[in-house]
Amino acid sequence: MPHVLVAGKLHRSGMALLESAPGVTFDYVEEISEPSYAPLIGKADGLVLRTQPLSAATVAQAAKLKIVSRHGVGYDAVHLPSLNERGIALAVVGDVNSISVAEHSMMLLLATVKRALRADRSVRDGGWGWRNLLQAHEVSGKRLLILGYGRIGRNLARMAGGFGMQIRAYDPFLHKQGWPAGEVEPVADLLQGLAWADAVSVNVPKADKPIIGAREFAAMKPDAVLINTARGGIVDEAALVAAISAGQIAGAGLDVFDDEPPQADSPLLALDNVVLSPHIAGLTAECAERMALSSVQNVLDFFNGCIDASLVVNRERLGAALAH
Repeated sequence: MPHVLVAGKLHRSGMALLESAPGVTFDYVEEISEPSYAPLIGKADGLVLRTQPLSAATVAQAAKLKIVSRHGVGYDAVHLPSLNERGIALAVVGDVNSISVAEHSMMLLLATVKRALRADRSVRDGGWGWRNLLQAHEVSGKRLLILGYGRIGRNLARMAGGFGMQIRAYDPFLHKQGWPAGEVEPVADLLQGLAWADAVSVNVPKADKPIIGAREFAAMKPDAVLINTARGGIVDEAALVAAISAGQIAGAGLDVFDDEPPQADSPLLALDNVVLSPHIAGLTAECAERMALSSVQNVLDFFNGCIDASLVVNRERLGAALAH
């Protein structure tokens, strides 16, 4: 009889699925922190994990653990080597959040280009005359460069196309594999793509170092904007602040940060041409339900021996984990 630990508040539909599973028991900790769930990890056969870290120290306490199921698609806060060493499978959800994230990217793009924060303030603070400065722009006919052309990038391309934007994409992985026929035009050189673009949307996984820094901002147009709904650390925040302050680019829309939440003295908070949101691109009500159901289903499928192997990050460890 598997015992599951749910770490972090889960949509009610996900909990109902777990409650209805025959022969399954569980612990449920709503607080999203590693110390809140770590004392319970020792008796867990399976772990459903929200956004909090899973460190090597906590894995070392998980004597019975066989499967970790992330409530999302990212796993940079999970210490994968320690899972691999123990033969513990790590699963992510399928395509449940690409629509939500793409919509949020489009929203930030529109809000940044239309100068939504300044427009809002002009009404609230009595500065109605701001409208005559003509700071708001159109996106129709403008050039959008999408960094990362996976599910999110393709949904964003479809949405931006509906606004009449010209679209190109930069994705070295796809470029090596062969660009999909009938898709948007690929860009082989990042700096050339940045120089071409009026707007740049970051939709790539986090790497060891930022892919957008001072050199990349220097290549962009002074009226271009940057949108990041991927991960903090992909864009060099200090270089971004410097580029905006120096007029190298016109603004940004950010859903992710180096520190989450940002420190109170973060210079980003003082810029009214930067639109901010609290890492919610994939946290719509609809998406939260899909992620909860999928993350719980992965655990149940694992113990029933029928988990979708394409959702297991360390597939080479799957056989050993199932054999435990």
